[in-house]
Amino acid sequence: MPDKSAKGIDRRDLMMASVATVGAAAAIVVNAGAANAQGAATPPANPASRTVYTGDVIEGKKVVSALDVNDLEPGKKHLLYFQGVEMPTGQHWYVSVTVAKGAKPGKRGVLTSGVHGDEMSSVHTVQTVMSQLDPAQMSGTVMAVTDVSRPALESMQRRWPNQGRGVDLIDMNREWPGNENGATAPSRHAGLLFNRLLRPNADFAIDFHTGTTGFEVTAFNIGGMDVPEVKAMVELYPVSQIFDNHVYPGVLHNAFMDVGIPSFTPEIGAARVLDPEMISLFVEGTMNVLKHHGIVAGPMGRTGKNVTVFVGDSAYPILATAGGLVEHLVKLNDKVKAGQKVAIQRNSFGEVVAEYISAVAGEITGQRSDAMSEPGNPLVFILFNKPGPKDVQVYPE
Repeated sequence: MPDKSAKGIDRRDLMMASVATVGAAAAIVVNAGAANAQGAATPPANPASRTVYTGDVIEGKKVVSALDVNDLEPGKKHLLYFQGVEMPTGQHWYVSVTVAKGAKPGKRGVLTSGVHGDEMSSVHTVQTVMSQLDPAQMSGTVMAVTDVSRPALESMQRRWPNQGRGVDLIDMNREWPGNENGATAPSRHAGLLFNRLLRPNADFAIDFHTGTTGFEVTAFNIGGMDVPEVKAMVELYPVSQIFDNHVYPGVLHNAFMDVGIPSFTPEIGAARVLDPEMISLFVEGTMNVLKHHGIVAGPMGRTGKNVTVFVGDSAYPILATAGGLVEHLVKLNDKVKAGQKVAIQRNSFGEVVAEYISAVAGEITGQRSDAMSEPGNPLVFILFNKPGPKDVQVYPE
């Protein structure tokens, strides 16, 4: 993870310059193709602008292939489409972009959701936050992208249905920061978004998620608490668990962290549903973060100081060893002891074919919500603190 030394800052500047050079070269190729197929992209009205309008308008909203929020009019909300990766047909996947540009200058926050296509509460959380913002009263900018993985959202499934080498499913939250010239559409899409939309407009970023289909999680935040800026934001949420871990590479919040932009991931319950109670907690916490950064004014809402928060640095997975019906013996947020039985599994005759024991003491942070499971599926995740140095967690989902 990046440090705050002069060396780290120099590295970030160097990377920004490199990305700008690569992006400019790629833009020439993209615009040349667009000129042949759809007409040349509309150049910026201001030569100093880094925003590129394609000239297309969808449902009354202008389309951009690059965005600099500094180019937008202050004191207003702006609704745009970002031109993402090209499909096999030559058309593009478009991503919805909402920018609340404050009347006064200030910090720039980026809120993302829809990196996984089955995570509805994360989308609605971001939409609700944006609906509460009044740009005329703001200092700074908040940009929201609610449908990052459009093809996955269209079928409300976790992974991107990639067509490049026959049909396969790719988890876009293992692709960041992407590669504009990568081998798969999700990698190219991630590269376009990160280089031309997300990274250039972020002083801090929050990437919202939920549990995956068939697996429910508590209300918790994932982030590296050893990074002071991240710790300060995570503790502003009135949720009862924090997963203090940088987790695996390739996730969006780590792509931000790797270029010096403080970021973390809220997790908001079950997939494929809207959970109003959990959504309200994360809306309140996110508004606290915007107040913390001086973007909006007003008193803080509830924070971690108003609830009992369990902080764990590791997640212990319990995987099914048999097929059958799953019966949980504990609930989300329950405390468990090492050696405690947490689930059993029955076959078609009702006979117990497997019993599952926790090897650690901690709190339940995730449970399989589908009533049946085959071997290898995660049944339970337990948040706990590992003795000794913590490691980066890589676990099955």
